[in-house]
Amino acid sequence: MDFAPSQEVADKFPEIPREAFAQAVQLVRVDGSVTSGARAVFETLGRERMYEGSAVVASASDRVYRFVAGHRTLFYWITRLTFGTRIEPTQFELTQWLFLRVLALIYAIAFGSLAGQVLGLMGANGISPAAGYLARLAENFGAMRYFAFPTVFWWNTGDAVLRAGAWVGLGLAVLLFFGVAERAMLAALYVLYLSYSFAGQEFLTFQWDSLLLEAGFLAIFFGRSDLGLRTVGWLYRWLVFRLFFLSGYVKLGSHDPTWANGTALRYHYHTQPLPTMLAWYADKLPGWFQSWSVFTVLAVELGGPFLIFLPRRIRMAGAWAMLGLQALIFMTGNYTFFGLLTAGLILFWFDDQALRWVGRLRWQRSVETSLAAACNAAKVGLAGLTAVVMILAVGRMVETFGRAPEPFRTLTAVTGPYQIVNSYGLFAVMTTTRPEIIVEGSRDGETWEAYEFRYKPGDLKRAPGWVQPFQPRLDWQMWFAALSDYQSNPWFLQFGLRLLQGSPEVLGLLEKNPFGGSPPRYVRATVYEYSFTDAATRARTGEWWQRKPLGVYLPPNSLRETAEAR
Repeated sequence: MDFAPSQEVADKFPEIPREAFAQAVQLVRVDGSVTSGARAVFETLGRERMYEGSAVVASASDRVYRFVAGHRTLFYWITRLTFGTRIEPTQFELTQWLFLRVLALIYAIAFGSLAGQVLGLMGANGISPAAGYLARLAENFGAMRYFAFPTVFWWNTGDAVLRAGAWVGLGLAVLLFFGVAERAMLAALYVLYLSYSFAGQEFLTFQWDSLLLEAGFLAIFFGRSDLGLRTVGWLYRWLVFRLFFLSGYVKLGSHDPTWANGTALRYHYHTQPLPTMLAWYADKLPGWFQSWSVFTVLAVELGGPFLIFLPRRIRMAGAWAMLGLQALIFMTGNYTFFGLLTAGLILFWFDDQALRWVGRLRWQRSVETSLAAACNAAKVGLAGLTAVVMILAVGRMVETFGRAPEPFRTLTAVTGPYQIVNSYGLFAVMTTTRPEIIVEGSRDGETWEAYEFRYKPGDLKRAPGWVQPFQPRLDWQMWFAALSDYQSNPWFLQFGLRLLQGSPEVLGLLEKNPFGGSPPRYVRATVYEYSFTDAATRARTGEWWQRKPLGVYLPPNSLRETAEAR
């Protein structure tokens, strides 16, 4: 079907009166017959049966068409401002290609960073050995363990396998990046990362781990047909909607006073898990600006998602607002690959028309897409996928607001282990102080020396570093541990035990081991309240942080005492 202005082609169709072109669109069929107005629009879109099958639809459509045609200048500008100058069906071929490159990069980052930490976190001499954990699950769950805790590491949890699995994941991500057997790579990456999410226990339970699994699962169903591209593309839009809206809702739904009164960001920059150097400067912004920033965050998270239902230019303006928020978060806090993954998902709020420049970057042959290319089985499969994802998503959202009714609870329980649809919502309650655990060792019980972590605050003169998109998972877990006690964090005692044993795998996760070749006889942990210094103090002392003692987190323990406490 070709489109052309009447000023250029009217002479080819003398059977159409000149004044008719000024009144309505004219559709010239292959057989030479002509129709116009609303009827022509329906037929152009392949929806003539809707027009023909209902007199009410036909009559209403004709009235609306005549009204728009009578005010076409007004509606031209409305259309231009909301949709742009080129009106085209939404396509996601270029969007899919770019997103898969981003997803491959994120998988590479996730597996690559895990490769250097996996033995210290879950190896035989690590903090939370996967072998012992899976053995306990096998004892308690029997054959059901394979369904309740799906992981390939039921087969083998040896150190060589754990480390090799991370390198295999990195290799699969590289192959995906270059477009090699994309669907097979996506399926393998999802299964492997899901396996680590169980074997890694508390060290792989962050929201971005769940988000990566959900995004990776949906990507498996991308197809070469218009139907597959558009269906999965809209499911990604729905994922972004849930991610942002739930993140905004939990902030107000928690009734946390700092979000309600606009003071949350006066605390956020120095209390977040791993701030960047820029967070020190953001912390010094005036109070009115911090309050305005809180309003902006809530507006973007609560209002921005609803722009998905509006015309493309308004929707894309919302996408830019969400990308801007992610950029500010990226600059002031080390949130691993979360910002990059979120930005990748937001790509689906655009479309191929907005991303035409991607065509110049592609190294794959363009594939012609067609709705007819989707076989009936694929259509049924996509319909089933959409139904399951939508039902689960509604159930997850209802859970955020309160207790979900049946059958949502049952369906969520059955599919929950596979993390194909998850709940989201960061910083529901803003921490207003920063307790920080300092771990120390001693050979005589009198002189204590501190272990230095690579990225979390410790040395007062060390500036907040830049670590993202890499995730130091122990440093992150230490932030959560400081918010409670060691009894609520059983892994912390195991961490102390490994320090007393001098485990090289665990010591490799740290920046500084003050005890050289022989481990200490005792370990202890003390809690301090950390906060940023002011400009004058930093200029005078060179210190980025200041602290005051809060008390004992873990009393002095020997190797025997720590083992017994476990």
